Amino acid sequence: MAPTRTPAGPTDEELTRSAQAGEVGALGLLLARHQAPMRAVALSLLGHGPEADDAVQDAALTALRRIGDVRDPAAVGAWLRAIVRNACRMRLRAPRETPGLDGLDHRLVHRQDAWYPERAVERHAMRDWIWDAVEELPQQMRLVVMLRHFSGITTYREIAAACDVPIGTVRSRLSQARARMARALMSTQAQAQAQAQAQAPAQAQAHGDAAALTRGSLQEAVATLKAWETGSLPREISELWPAESEMVGRLGRPGEHVHPVPVMRQYLEDGVRQHVRHVVASRDIAIWEMAVTHDGAVHVCPPGLTWLMFRRNGRVQRLRVVFPSPS
Repeated sequence: MAPTRTPAGPTDEELTRSAQAGEVGALGLLLARHQAPMRAVALSLLGHGPEADDAVQDAALTALRRIGDVRDPAAVGAWLRAIVRNACRMRLRAPRETPGLDGLDHRLVHRQDAWYPERAVERHAMRDWIWDAVEELPQQMRLVVMLRHFSGITTYREIAAACDVPIGTVRSRLSQARARMARALMSTQAQAQAQAQAQAPAQAQAHGDAAALTRGSLQEAVATLKAWETGSLPREISELWPAESEMVGRLGRPGEHVHPVPVMRQYLEDGVRQHVRHVVASRDIAIWEMAVTHDGAVHVCPPGLTWLMFRRNGRVQRLRVVFPSPS
C-alpha cells in the first residue's frame, strides 16, 4: 500500500522521522493531522467532557517525550491512538493521581528510584523545547510541574504540603499547565504546515541549553554546602544569599525576617550534614534534594529534605525547606 500523503505535505513516516530527529514542528503537524481520531478514542472511553480533552493533551505531551520509541513511523497514527487509550485507562483507574505533563511512561517517580524524568528528556533532542515550554508557565504552575515531574515530591498531597496550598489547587494548576503545554505543542503545526507547503523541512524554533541551568544550580548547591561547612563564603556564594533572602515555612518564623544562612549553619553545628542528591532548576526556581546524615547530632532529621528556592536576578529571595510527609 502506498504511504498516505496529504495534498501538499509530507507523509506520516516523513514527519515521524523528522520528529525523531528533534524537529518539534514536525511533531506538531503530525498531532494536528491525527487530532480528530485521537479525540474520538478519548470520547469513546471517557465520554464528552474535560476528562477527554485532558487525555488528548496527555497523549500529545507523551508523544513529545516518546516519539523516539516509534518503530514503524508509517503506522504512527495507531501509536498515537494507543497512547490516548492508555491515558484514558489511567484516568479510569486512578483519576486523582494521573501525571499531567506526559504520563512519564505511566508511572510515578519514587524517592528510592535512581531514575529521574529529566534523564529521560535528555535522551532526545526535544528536551530544550520541553523546558522552554515549562519556563513559559506562570511561576506557581511551573513549581507544581517541576515538583510533580522532575523531583522526588510527586503526589498531590506532598506537593500541596510543599507549596502550602490545598490539594485541589495543585490539581487545578497541573491541569492548567498541561493544557498550556499541549496547546503550545499543537501550535507548532502552523509553522510546520507553511514549511511543508514550501517543501522545506519542518524546523523547531531555536532553544537554549536548558540543562545548563540545572548544571549551574548543581554547582551552586555543592559550593553552598561546602562554604557553610567551612564557615567561609566565597563572593559568588555570598551573592547568592543576599541580606534580603528569607527563610519561610517550617524553619521560618511568621512575622519575622529570618535569613537562611544562620539557620542552616546552626543545623551544621548541631551535627546535621546534608549531601546533594538531585537538582533541577528553571530561570527563577531551583529545587535541591538533599540526603541527610546526623551521626551524633543534637537534632534527628528525616533521611532526606528538599530546598525550594525562589530567585530574582539570580539571587535567592525565599527558601522553603520541605521535609518528607509521614507515610
